[in-house]
Amino acid sequence: MDLDTVAANYAALRAALPAARIFYAVKANPAAPILRLLVANGSCFDAASLPEIESCLAAGARAEQISFGNTVKKPGAIAAAHAHGVPLFAFDSIEELEKIAAHAPGAKVYCRVAVNNIGADWPLSKKFGTTIARAKELMLAAPALGLVAHGISFHVGSQQTGTVAYELAIAEVAMLFTDLKARGLELKMLNLGGGFPIRYREDVPETDAFGTAIMNAMTEHFGNDLPEMLIEPGRAMVGNAAVVAAEIVLVCRRMAEDDRRWVYLDIGRYGGLAETEGEAIRYRITAGSGPTGPVVLAGPSCDGVDILYEKTPYSLPLALKAGERVLIHDAGAYVTSYASQNFNGFTPLAEHYL
Repeated sequence: MDLDTVAANYAALRAALPAARIFYAVKANPAAPILRLLVANGSCFDAASLPEIESCLAAGARAEQISFGNTVKKPGAIAAAHAHGVPLFAFDSIEELEKIAAHAPGAKVYCRVAVNNIGADWPLSKKFGTTIARAKELMLAAPALGLVAHGISFHVGSQQTGTVAYELAIAEVAMLFTDLKARGLELKMLNLGGGFPIRYREDVPETDAFGTAIMNAMTEHFGNDLPEMLIEPGRAMVGNAAVVAAEIVLVCRRMAEDDRRWVYLDIGRYGGLAETEGEAIRYRITAGSGPTGPVVLAGPSCDGVDILYEKTPYSLPLALKAGERVLIHDAGAYVTSYASQNFNGFTPLAEHYL
């Protein structure tokens, strides 16, 4: 992992959306060197759990720089975060709101709404978020529970390859802000979530394109009365900053009628490449030199679903043999944090931060 690249990514996001506060999505890569670097650069942090909150604090972040952004939290974790001084808590159900009220009295809360994830390689709208109508009811209920109804959040899906989803979501939530204001509840904050992409094998819009589209939509739908804006980049902060050096375990032909070779690597879905599920995230993979031919890529475990790419066309040198190296590029996000603990006895990834 190249920390200079992380710093450059942070600066690019700041330049593209200077009106927004950056809350790094810690789950993308929670390594202490990354957290310390971002603290030094003035970042805030989106944490999904109490251990992530404590990692941010240990790296030097102040509690007021942290948002507890998971809408599913244990009561004890809510209470501990509140005791640390974390001010912001996400929710998307009345049950979670009541839990926050009981264990973090007086906290600022924001409701996550489900929005269209069109264009996302890794959608997130099914498990999280509520409807606009339900969010209105929930935000109106918050003050009676002793909480500060602070804002709204949404997430357009991870590895979002277009700007349209942001524009549609901003238009939707702007109407919610207006409706709540008419009911006497003036919200202060809009959290636009993450989703900002990196380039794997296909081109994606530049960071500036997202910044321009977001600010144009904000101005169009909020006018001059802009709320405080938060963004939660994870992949865009660290994804392109790392490479995995894998070893080939086996190269073989499995079926006479299939001219593709099967290339088994010493890293698979359980070693950190979980985002290859459904072949959603398609990493750029290089190895050796010389003439190439089509391959199926798989991991080393004894699990039958540990196949990385079977439908997506990949080609690697015909001369590849067991013991040689393969490089998996742009593997800085959701790889080390997804790696299992010794599944099949394989040691988790070694990490090197430069």
